[in-house]
Amino acid sequence: MTLSTQILTMLSMIGSGCFIGASLDTYGRFLMRPKRAKWVVFINDILFWLVQGLLLFYVLLSVNEGEFRIYILLALVCGFAAYQCLIKGVYLALLEFLIKCVVTVYKTILKMGNFFLIKPIIAIFKITITMISGLVIFLWNLLKWIAKLVFLIVKIVLTPLFWILKGMWRFVPASIRNFFYRFFKKIAGFYEKIKNMSGNLWISWKKKK
Repeated sequence: MTLSTQILTMLSMIGSGCFIGASLDTYGRFLMRPKRAKWVVFINDILFWLVQGLLLFYVLLSVNEGEFRIYILLALVCGFAAYQCLIKGVYLALLEFLIKCVVTVYKTILKMGNFFLIKPIIAIFKITITMISGLVIFLWNLLKWIAKLVFLIVKIVLTPLFWILKGMWRFVPASIRNFFYRFFKKIAGFYEKIKNMSGNLWISWKKKK
């Protein structure tokens, strides 16, 4: 290994130590250990250190083809210590600032989406429902008016016919008229029995319920 390669390896390991320190603080900030279950923390810790190990091996492989020397470990420790002493405070402040910026942008996007997308859709929906309800009420009133008009016309047309039939009914023999009177009276009595029976059944069903 040449001298330039050793120096580059040392600088890379010092930078990797700083990166591991920053990654550890970032990981701890987002993981929030006290709020997580122990098994979740355990699995996340394993994955975190596995990723850090792979990244470190990739850097080492790119710099000196993966050769490991004792000074590489010392350079890592020096980089981590330098981060803790010199960079940690600035990095954590910058991290919190970035998190606040991202949260603010996220909330702003949500508010804009609610104002420009959700509220117009709700307003259009309400207007559509109101228009449909108004149209249904209008059509219903129109149908009632048409029904009343048809009933009035039919009444006007049939009234003379009713008078004629009423006059002709007087010339019908009394026996036939009495027959029809008794027939309709029986139908009316049968209807009253069915009506009373259904009413009694309804009352008894309500009592059981």
